[in-house]
Amino acid sequence: MTKIERLGLTAAAAFVFATCGGNVLASDTNADDTPERTASARPTKVALLALEKSAYEAWKSKDAEFWVTFLSDKFVGWGSFGKLDKASATKEYTGADCEIKSYALSDEQVSLLGKDAALITYKATVNGTCGGQQLPTNSRAAAIYIRDDGKWKRAFHARAAIVDPKATLAKPVATQQALNEDNAQPANRNARTDAMLALERNVWEAWRAHDAKKLGDLTAKDISFINIFGVYLASKNDAMQDWSGTYCDVKSVSITDAAGTMLSPTVGILTFKATADGTCYGQKVGPVWGSSVYVKYGHVWKWTFGINLPARQGRT
Repeated sequence: MTKIERLGLTAAAAFVFATCGGNVLASDTNADDTPERTASARPTKVALLALEKSAYEAWKSKDAEFWVTFLSDKFVGWGSFGKLDKASATKEYTGADCEIKSYALSDEQVSLLGKDAALITYKATVNGTCGGQQLPTNSRAAAIYIRDDGKWKRAFHARAAIVDPKATLAKPVATQQALNEDNAQPANRNARTDAMLALERNVWEAWRAHDAKKLGDLTAKDISFINIFGVYLASKNDAMQDWSGTYCDVKSVSITDAAGTMLSPTVGILTFKATADGTCYGQKVGPVWGSSVYVKYGHVWKWTFGINLPARQGRT
């Protein structure tokens, strides 16, 4: 485990989202324009919250064995220094150098991503230290659970500290961070990743151009988003107003280090690193760790949820 971030966040309002407009990511199709859903299979908010609380308890008690069966083999997420897979997440979540006194989860929101996948977002309040330094008190977090051999297992997790966008300054990515990020999990490049990546770049361009109409066309009817400042955009209306605003003046954007993971035949997730040449809230845009979730609607893939983190040195 490494030292905590000092919340030297970039002021980039790099609001990422993407969609697939064809049948490239998977061969399954549905007859209508909604994701495949089965009401009886839907996990309740109470059940998902209980799973998340059990994870925080395991972190608090440094229970390494817990993560072996709790995390899906498909797990991907973001941690102290970059992307995590199941092995690196198990090591980080064990929290050997962490002392967690208390935690509380609130403002939980649940979205069904299909009959075998579900998303929960919430506010996490943590009182504790890792590596001898205080953890961010308040964060916005997201977790995705998928059905695996009849059990619901965590397949994604990330947490963005809640900060004031106008009060934070850019902080360069540390050399050690870059090394850890490169070595932890190589990019999973394949046809599905390339398809998501191409469309992701198109959506970043729409954001750069403040093109609200195009952004609206590229996303699903019901979406939500957590940005790098820990701001939760709960609806499509909120997201469109925010993403098409004039807070940012960006000349060009770039997306690299992309990796795609299919969580089910109708749900995919793309993780990547993004940079933008320009300013947001009057400050220079810095690198961002992004995650975009895609859900298949009939024959079309659309962006449904995303969370962005400032690429930084320190814990999420």
